[in-house]
Parts: sequence; structure tokens; C-alpha cells
Amino acid sequence: MSNAKSYIESVKDTIQRRDPNQTEFQEAVFTVLDTLEPVLDAHPEYVKANLLARLVEPERAIQFRVPWQSDDGQFHVNRGFRVQFNSAIGPYKGGLRLHPSVNLDVVKFLGFEQILKNSLTGLPIGGAKGGSDFDPKGKSDSEVMRFCQSFMTELQRHIGPDLDVPAGDIGVGGREIGFLFGAYKRLNGYQNGVLTGKGLTFGGSLARTEATGFGLLYYTHAMLKALGDTLTNKKIKISGAGNVATYAIQKATEYGATVITCSDFDGYVYDPNGIDYQVVKQIKEVERGRIKEYAQRVETAEYHEGSVWDFDTNYDIALPCATQNEISKDQAELIAKDGVKYVCEGANMPSVPDAIATYRDNHIYYGPAKAANAGGVAVSALEMSQNSERLSWSFETVDNRLHDIMDSIFEMSEAADKKYDLKQDYQAGANIAGFEKVAEAMMAQGLV
Repeated sequence: MSNAKSYIESVKDTIQRRDPNQTEFQEAVFTVLDTLEPVLDAHPEYVKANLLARLVEPERAIQFRVPWQSDDGQFHVNRGFRVQFNSAIGPYKGGLRLHPSVNLDVVKFLGFEQILKNSLTGLPIGGAKGGSDFDPKGKSDSEVMRFCQSFMTELQRHIGPDLDVPAGDIGVGGREIGFLFGAYKRLNGYQNGVLTGKGLTFGGSLARTEATGFGLLYYTHAMLKALGDTLTNKKIKISGAGNVATYAIQKATEYGATVITCSDFDGYVYDPNGIDYQVVKQIKEVERGRIKEYAQRVETAEYHEGSVWDFDTNYDIALPCATQNEISKDQAELIAKDGVKYVCEGANMPSVPDAIATYRDNHIYYGPAKAANAGGVAVSALEMSQNSERLSWSFETVDNRLHDIMDSIFEMSEAADKKYDLKQDYQAGANIAGFEKVAEAMMAQGLV
């Protein structure tokens, strides 16, 4: 066993000993560490400085209670979290997630992923994540407002335009960001750079809503182009029906592909003629309904309960855009059986490690989340730039910058893949490309 490999194993052992029940955090970290051996072999000074042990431990992990009152007069208490993971290359940056599944394990895994994702954008932002186990679904606007105001009462003391800039994530859209920003402003005065994903009337950026979905397709297009292929006439299966999925459907359609599925928690719709993203937008963004309503409005569509990844049909590209660990090993084997050549991730860590291994065993080209879904945080950082300048850029300007960033992310991943002779392992390439920038910054700044 090489010195680098034994060092990686020692770091993994320490994580398992310290956080034995944080399985999703372990999965995220171990998946990265296992790809870094060639970098550590080339840079023994990283081993000497125990750099990995510093990288996998958050600089700060904050947990707090969030009391709020529902419309019926009942009092409730949820847990709030913010994990400020790494600030080596810039202020902390990462979304807030409101979902019953949120706990410290989930927030740490998301925050760790955010370090390398943010590094890949080429923009000066560090990694963080936060949220609460509060579920906004089924809540009135007044209940969501009261929760957000209570949440921000505590969070505001830990964030700021040059310290930590949260954004949205699952369960946190324009409504929630507006309530959070209003609460922060009342306590601290108007600082429009403290949150991103804001409304256009108070410092938001055009193209932010579309960014992750559009960015996913820009990355996928770059991958296919490098491999001598094109999106035109490809059949695509997409999971999810939120912002990422909706705008991925739109951009895929513009590229000449046919998206045949989308889904939500209850089930999925299949339309061989192609999903109409405008109908999805109406149902999910305007009416806040369930995706089964799509089949009631579009004659060629079918609705089925269960996971879209259990649906057996021939197609070319899989774009998981729902949530973490949504694709199991068995489902990955079905993906391979159905003739899929490419998997690019719009959600955070949607494929379990055995699924990723199955892609590799079946020669499926794989674009990991930290690279393929970086469009959202990239445009969040561009929103920060606009806030600093007190200017608003056009949609075309932001979209062109996003396209360039996503092309660059694939190119950096591909360059690292070639540098270390990884044989088109774009997951390892992305991990290494993101890590090298953060590692260099951490070494330059000393033992902090």
C-alpha cells in the first residue's frame, strides 16, 4: 500500500470513529478521497501537512432551534443548521434546504460537496450548506413567513456579504428567500449581497432560476461534444420536477433532444412525444401541485407511482435531478440495460457508490453532481458580483457567463483526467480539479 493510500485510509478511519452514524457524509467524503491518491503521490507535502484531515472537518457547524406558530395557533419547534465548511478560496457559499430529511449528516455531506463544486466554477467562493427539517409543503404563506423570520433571527448572526452568503435549495425558492431577506434586513439594514436567489426587484439576478437546469445541459453538451456526439435526437430520462428538472427539460428540448419523463415524490409521468416544460412550470411553480396532474392535461402522457428509475424503456441519457441517493445499484443496472450512454447529475449525489461503479463497469460516461449541477452556485456568485457593483446584467450576459463556466468545468475535469491518466473518469477528474485549487490555497494560508 502506497503512503498516499494508507494516509487516505487513516483519514477515513478517523471519520468513521468520530461520526459513525453520518452515513451520507461518509459516502460523500469517501467517494472524493478514493480518487485523490494520484494527487497525493505527486504532492507528498499535502500528506505531511495532514491536509485531508483539515479538509473533511468543517470550520464551523452551527445548530439552533427554530420556534414558530402555525395558523391554528399551535407552537412548533424545528432544528436549524448551518455548516461553514471551508473558506480557503472565498466566503462561505451554499444553499439552505427545507425538508423533513434535513439533519446534521445531510447538511455536512452537502457542505463538503459544495467545497469542490464551488472551486470548479473558478469563482472565489468557499463551501457551506444549511437548512432545517421544516417542511414548507402544505403550509400557508403566513406559516412559511413566520418560520423564515424565526430561522433568520438566529442565522443572521452567522452570515454576511463577505462572510457567508446562503442561497436556495430544495424547499427554498423565491418566496422563502424573500421572507429570509426581509427578516435579515430588519435586523441588519439593507445588504443585498447577503443572500442570493433574490427577487429581481431587490438585487436578484436574471437567469438564476434557470441556472442549475441550463447549466446541467451545458455541461452535458460539452461532454458529448468532446466525445464526438450531440444532444440532437437523443431520448432523455429526467427525474424531479423542481427548478432543476424543469429548466433542464427546457434546455434539452432547445438542443433538439426529447425528454420522456419527469417525477416528484409520489411518482412519474412518461410522455414519448416529449415532456412540455411549460405545463410542468404551471403545475409546480404556479399551482404548487403534484406531477400526476400532468397526465390529466396532456393526452399522450401516462402517470405511474414509484421511481422513474424502475421504468424500463430504451433511451440515451439519464439526468437525475431529484435528490440524493435516488439511484440504487439495481436501478443503475437497468439504466445500463436500457442502452444509456451518458449519466449527468442535476441533483446532489443522486447515485449511490455502487451505482457509480455500475456506470463505470458498463462504460457509461458519468458527469458527477459537483461538476454537472454547479450552474446554480455559479450564477449565485455572479449575483454576488452584480450586488457588489450595484448593477444588473442582462439575461444574455448571465447566461453566456454560465455557459462559459460549465464548459470550463468540463474542460478542467477532462484536463485532470488526462494529466493523471484516469481513462475518461470524469468523476475523478472533477474531484481532482476542484481539490487542487483548494489545497493550494490552504497550503498558502498556513495552519488555519
